[in-house]
Amino acid sequence: MLNRVILIGRLTRDPELRYTPAGVAVTQFTLAVDRPFTSGGSKEREADFINIVTWRQLAETCANYLRKGRLTAVEGRIQVRNYDNNEGKRVYVTEVIADNVRFLESSGGGNREEGGSSNANAGGGYSGGGSGSSNRGGGSREQQDPFIDDGKPIDISDDDLPF
Repeated sequence: MLNRVILIGRLTRDPELRYTPAGVAVTQFTLAVDRPFTSGGSKEREADFINIVTWRQLAETCANYLRKGRLTAVEGRIQVRNYDNNEGKRVYVTEVIADNVRFLESSGGGNREEGGSSNANAGGGYSGGGSGSSNRGGGSREQQDPFIDDGKPIDISDDDLPF
């Protein structure tokens, strides 16, 4: 059996850091993930809002470095839990328990991808990654981005094709 999920989206609010009675850090935040299609006649994409939970050192790292609107990749597992609310109704909660969170933008809020990451194994261990900009070699990102035309046809001669 396999329960693995990878998401890339933007935080809808700043992470909320709490501690259990035993002193274990836990952070919750919501990730807005665009759907790969548009609905109806509008060109605007809908999004899914997915609850994310991190524990221990990863929770503290997320609380310190993630902010609302920041592009983030999350890797983890889906968990469904339930409880009875004050009215006696059973409430089901679906969330992603993250064990790897990657910060895809610099903390300055720019639109370039960073190599920084925070990884945590199932035991809560922490190993950090350095940072390196994908905007190498000078020039702006728009000049280097091969997908800047966003799906428009590109002109390629038959001589350029490898087959």
